[in-house]
Amino acid sequence: MSGSSSGMGFKGWFNRSGWRSTIINVPYLWLIAFFLVPFIIVFGMSLGIRTSTSPPVGYLPDWPYVTLENYARLFQDSIYIRSYFISLRNALTATVLCLLVGYPMALGITRVSKSWRNILLMLVILPFWTSFLLRVYAWMGLMGSNSWFNRGLTSLYNSIAPIDWQLSSIPMMNTNFAVVLVMVYSYLPFMILPLYANLEKLDTTLNEAAMDLGSRPWQVFKDVTLPLSIPGIIAGGLLVFIPASGELIIPSLVGDASDPMIGRVISDEFSSARHWPMSSAVAVALLLLLVVPLMVYNHFEGKAQEGGGAR
Repeated sequence: MSGSSSGMGFKGWFNRSGWRSTIINVPYLWLIAFFLVPFIIVFGMSLGIRTSTSPPVGYLPDWPYVTLENYARLFQDSIYIRSYFISLRNALTATVLCLLVGYPMALGITRVSKSWRNILLMLVILPFWTSFLLRVYAWMGLMGSNSWFNRGLTSLYNSIAPIDWQLSSIPMMNTNFAVVLVMVYSYLPFMILPLYANLEKLDTTLNEAAMDLGSRPWQVFKDVTLPLSIPGIIAGGLLVFIPASGELIIPSLVGDASDPMIGRVISDEFSSARHWPMSSAVAVALLLLLVVPLMVYNHFEGKAQEGGGAR
């Protein structure tokens, strides 16, 4: 009885509106403090004019100094449009490659025994135990012209290429190829883990029923497994695409300075050019470019689910 009464007492304490609302509101307070407030400050700076101080005096500009010139410049200066295009292209390429590599890996992990499953999941997250910067530097060494990795690929290429196209080494460093390659390596776990979480919950009896009805394995995958794993694909794609779009470290270390991604442009505007309002406008535009389509998708997806539930 005492245990039951203590349990009821704790439940009653937790269900008190004050404590329950406080605990539920903690994530919202976190988002307000560390997302909404910084966004308002950055957006306010984007409406200001360039000053001789860094950061500008007064984050939120006074009314006479409010201007949309920084946003207009985004469409007038080709460097920004080109950087946005390069960022979205590289991020989309990395996301597709992560999906092509990560989906079979996630599906394979769900098909092994539980003991092996834990080992394979540990190997997936093992790179997180090493500094991100050190891993990028390791790839810089691998892609160097004298590395065993580069020499091996060069030998393979020369064995199938015509004599006139023979190379002493494949130029990997300071290219978009290097940026995409390192991003795929770095963000692959973010694709595998959501896919695994989704695929692991699927009912395998559906596959067995489809095969009993005469479906071939590839048809079972196309008609059953793939459609049911779409939520995991979307979650993994967002976890890869969004941070890859604003990536700074990888393009700065292995990318081509003449083809900068937008993260490097923002960094240069802040640090080198000391144009904080312009860099803020670039950052706000990137955020809207990524968030607005996601909000529109969630809106229509919610409408579709409500319609399906109503039927």
